[in-house]
Formats: sequence, structure tokens, C-alpha cells
Amino acid sequence: QVQLVESGGGLVQAGGSLRLSCAASGSIFSTNAMAWYRQAPGNQRELVARISSRGSTQFADYADSVKGRFTISRVNTKNTVYLQMNSLKPEDTAVYYCNLNQNAMDYWGKGTLVTVSS
Repeated sequence: QVQLVESGGGLVQAGGSLRLSCAASGSIFSTNAMAWYRQAPGNQRELVARISSRGSTQFADYADSVKGRFTISRVNTKNTVYLQMNSLKPEDTAVYYCNLNQNAMDYWGKGTLVTVSS
């Protein structure tokens, strides 16, 4: 059974940085896409960044709101995906969720809270 566990959230001032981690356990195929989503109070969950692999090449795409500030990466040997967040803004405040799409199923972690103070 696939499990995803996020860590690394916390309170940071605007302009600061945080690095989120998501450790996946169970039967994970490295070719499957993994992603970070976020959900702020009163808002729908939105895609932040996604990473997929084709052979030895990794592909990443980002929401326009985080391009140039956030970087997603993946270490397949550790079944771990990271989200490096720089130049954080108060509007980045949200619960961040890790997602794995595998065999047409979506798996989710419980989330980690990121709070950016102004």
C-alpha cells in the first residue's frame, strides 16, 4: 500500500525559504508523476508543481504563481520528492500536499502547513 508523508512545513517570514519533503513508501514506480498541491483556507486545492520521468530525464512544470521561486526535485532511489520554496510570499500560506498518480489512482499525504508572515 502506498503511503506519502510530508515534512518541512512551518512559519517563515516573507522573503524566506522552506524545503518540503515527501517520502513515499510501498510499491512506487519511478516513472509515475509526483506533485505538490496546496490548499489555502476557503480555496480549492491547486497544483503547485509536478515532476515526471522519461528514461533518465525528469520533466517539471509549475503553476505560474510559483515559477522562478519554487523548484521540485525527485530522488528515485529514496522515493522522495522535494519542493524548494524561495522568496516566499504571504499568499503562499497553505497546507501543502504531496500527490502520486499511479495506475490511474491518486494517492495523497496528510499535508504540511506552511505559514508565511508579512
